Amino acid sequence: MKNVLLRFEKVHKSFRVGHFFSRNVIHAVCDANFEIEDRPAVFTLVGESGSGKTTIANLLLRTINPTSGTIWLMNKNIKDFRKADLIKLIQPIFQDPFETFNPLKKVEAYFHLMLRKTSVSKRKTNDYYVLERVLNEVGLAIEDIKGRYPHELSGGQLQRLSIARSLLVNPKILVADEPVSMLDASLRISMLNLFRKLRDEKVLHIFYITHDLATAYYISDHIAVILKGNIVETGPADKVLICPLHPYTQLLKESVPKITEDKKQRTHKREIWKNTESVPGHSEYLCKFVYRCPHRRDVCEKEAPPKCTVDGVIVRCWLYHNPSEGGV
Repeated sequence: MKNVLLRFEKVHKSFRVGHFFSRNVIHAVCDANFEIEDRPAVFTLVGESGSGKTTIANLLLRTINPTSGTIWLMNKNIKDFRKADLIKLIQPIFQDPFETFNPLKKVEAYFHLMLRKTSVSKRKTNDYYVLERVLNEVGLAIEDIKGRYPHELSGGQLQRLSIARSLLVNPKILVADEPVSMLDASLRISMLNLFRKLRDEKVLHIFYITHDLATAYYISDHIAVILKGNIVETGPADKVLICPLHPYTQLLKESVPKITEDKKQRTHKREIWKNTESVPGHSEYLCKFVYRCPHRRDVCEKEAPPKCTVDGVIVRCWLYHNPSEGGV
């Protein structure tokens, strides 16, 4: 039997748009089901902008609560954790490293304050050793930050410091929301390698969120593909990204620019996305890809797609439905 660390079970999150009595509702996450085994791994959530990736991150961090469904952490409903205990289990890493730190406060003082608040270090004399340890784990030294303000450090250094801040409490899960999107291309690989190192040496679970299939392929052990709030495909990263099953995942892969492509081919790909972005409104449980899918069937517009398992990959699509196996 699998030992599961985290499980989303029929999680749904809706937001009301407009005034208090408005009936306009956005279904940001619909019937999200996935699990992460209790072993060090990088679990990646990938999808286009506005697909619900950050909403799932906020649900996991409990900055918002699900409209329905349950999030299980270590076999316990996440809403039953005390906030102070949850902070020690799950830590965020944000997209913009410059917004992580107070620009008016020296970075070193910020870490000392964090150590006091989290009770990681009981005495001030121990702060130096705790700080030195976490900085070394992200490839920095105290000399790199001593007496310096955030604006005196590079984006790469600040993102490493952001990770070091998260490591202060020895969490089980790091939630990294687009952590390399604002870094130079030359720094992205080093940051991704750092996540892999932390996974192996600190026995960490990295919940990596991105729209970039290239970084997802490089870093991921397991992957989930999300489209307009619906998770359409989950499985081992190599299987999902090399031989995608869902038509949306296939389109995502095909949309990645190739070095050999000319300008005309790239423009054509952009036109495909632009022409298919607008999807007519229908039940949040139906396939959100139905109006741009080349394999559309009549049933796709009437019933929610079944959950099918193909060679260890779970895909929600009528293409893989076998009536003899019962459907879902």
